[in-house]
Amino acid sequence: MFCYQCEQTFRGTGCVDNGVCGKDPATADLQDLLVHGLKGVAMYADRARRAGATDAEINEWALTALFATGTNVNFDADNIEELIRRGAVVRDRARALYQEACRAAGQAPEALAGPAQFEPAATRDELLLQAFQIATPKRMVTLGEDVAGLQELVVYGLKGAAAYAEHARQLGKEDADIYAGLYEILNVVADPASGQDALLGAALKTGELNYRVMAMLDAANTGAYGHPSPTSIRVEPRRGKAIVVSGHDLADLHALLEQTAGKGINVYTHGELLPAHGYPKLRAFPHLAGNYGGAWMLQQGEFSNFPGAILMTSNCIQEPRESYSGRLFTSGPVRWPGVPHIENRDYSAVIEAALAAPGFTEDGSGQEILTGFGHNAVMSVAGQVVEAVKSGALRHFYLIGGCDGARPGRNYYAEFAQSVPQDCMVLTLGCGKFRFNKQEFGTVAGLPRLLDIGQCNDAYSAIQIALALSQAFECGVNDLPLSLIISWYEQKAVAVLLTLLHLGVRNIRIGPTLPAFVGPATLKLLVETFNLMPIGNVEADLAATLA
Repeated sequence: MFCYQCEQTFRGTGCVDNGVCGKDPATADLQDLLVHGLKGVAMYADRARRAGATDAEINEWALTALFATGTNVNFDADNIEELIRRGAVVRDRARALYQEACRAAGQAPEALAGPAQFEPAATRDELLLQAFQIATPKRMVTLGEDVAGLQELVVYGLKGAAAYAEHARQLGKEDADIYAGLYEILNVVADPASGQDALLGAALKTGELNYRVMAMLDAANTGAYGHPSPTSIRVEPRRGKAIVVSGHDLADLHALLEQTAGKGINVYTHGELLPAHGYPKLRAFPHLAGNYGGAWMLQQGEFSNFPGAILMTSNCIQEPRESYSGRLFTSGPVRWPGVPHIENRDYSAVIEAALAAPGFTEDGSGQEILTGFGHNAVMSVAGQVVEAVKSGALRHFYLIGGCDGARPGRNYYAEFAQSVPQDCMVLTLGCGKFRFNKQEFGTVAGLPRLLDIGQCNDAYSAIQIALALSQAFECGVNDLPLSLIISWYEQKAVAVLLTLLHLGVRNIRIGPTLPAFVGPATLKLLVETFNLMPIGNVEADLAATLA
C-alpha cells in the first residue's frame, strides 16, 4: 500500500501500512488497480469519441470508478473488485466502439498498449500482485518524483470533478463534452511519453473541466430545488424521532424528505449537507428540522450521541463505532463493509430504524445560523456591495473555506476568521466553515459579515461573485480586494484548486500543509506562476493581505 492523496497522509509522505482514513491495504491497492483499468478504458473511449462514437454505459462506469476511489468514499474491497472486473468488460466495449468507428471511417485502429491491455487476474491475491506492479512508488522510480506526482495531481483532480459530475447526473444533467475531456486527460496520463509540460497542461485542463462540471451541477441543483436564498437554520435538536443525513447529495436528501413526510420523523443535515436548507424546494418540507453536528471528522462522537437513524451519502464516512453501527446506512458511491447499502433510494429500512430509536426527548436551545448566500442571492445586492467598497465602508473580502480535517494546525482558519477586521467581509464554503460559523460576526455596510456560500462545489458561486465584482470595478479578479485562504483535505479540493489556477487566480494561501504529491519542481513552478503559498502566521498573513 502507498497512498498520499489526502492532506492527512501519514507523516506528510504517504500511508504504507494502513490509511489514516481507515482504509486497509488491500482496498487501497485494489483502488489503485481500478484507476489503472480506468486509464485503459479512457484510451479507447477517447479515440472512439474523436471518431464520433460515445456510449452511456462507459460514461457511467467511468464516473463511478473515479468517485469510488476518493478519500472516505468506498471502503468495501469486494465492491472495488466488482468494479475492476466490470471495468474489463467496459474496456472491451470501448475497444469495440473504437474499432467499429475506425472501420466506418475506413481507417486502421491503433494497437494500444499499457493500461489498455490490462486483464484482471482470477483471484484477489493475484489482483493485489497486479496492483503492486503499477503502484506509485514504482512510477516514482521509473518516471521521477515530479512526473509521478503530476500524474497523481491530475487523477486526483479528475476524481473531484467526477464526484461533482455524478451528483449532477443523479439530477438528470450530463454533458458529452465533460466525458470527452475526462477521457482526453486520462489518455495523457496513461501515455508514458507525457512529461512535465504535458502533465501540467493536463492539470490546468482538469481545472477547466471541473469549472464546467461545477457550472453543470449548479444548474442541476438550482433547476431542481430553486436558487439558494439567505435562510436561518436551527442547529439544536427538536423533540421527536430523527434521521440525520450526511455527505453532499441533494437528490438523496430530497428523496428521503419525500418518503418521511407525515411519519413524525425530523430530518437533520450534517456536514456538507448544511447548505441544503438554502434551497426553497428542500426547506419547504416542514420536517427538515435543522442541522446536527459539524464537519465530517467529528461524526464518530456526534453519531454516537444521535438518537436516531443515520444516512451517509456520497462520501466523508469514517469507521463506524459500535454505538451507532446498527443505525447506520449508506447510499450512492459510499460503502463500508457490513453497513446496509440503500439501492434505488428506497429508504424504508432507514425509516424503520428511526422509528425504532428513541429520538430526542426534549428541544434544544433553538440557536440558529445563516446559510444560502449563493451567487444569485449575493448578486441581488451587488450594487449595495459595490457602493460599500467605493465608500470605504467595506475594505476587503476574505474567502476562508474548503475542507476540514483532524490534523493539528487547522485552528488557523478559525483564528483568521476571528481576526478579520470589522470593515471586512468573510465568505465561506465547504465544511471548513464549521470551525467558526456558529460565532457572531455582525454586519458590515448593512450586510452580514459572514456569508455561507454553500458546499465545496459552490466554489462556482464564489467564482461568479468574484467575476461580477471584477466587472463592476473594471479590473481583473487578482486586482480585487479579495484574498483566498483555502483549507484542503481531499480530491474535490484539488479539483477546485486546479480550477482557480486555470482561471489565473494568484496569491492563494493553502494549508494546513502542501500536498505530498506535488514534487519540488512542480511546487516551484506553481509558486513562480501563480504565487501559490502555504499558510503561515495568522497575524502576518492578515497584514500581508491587507497591505
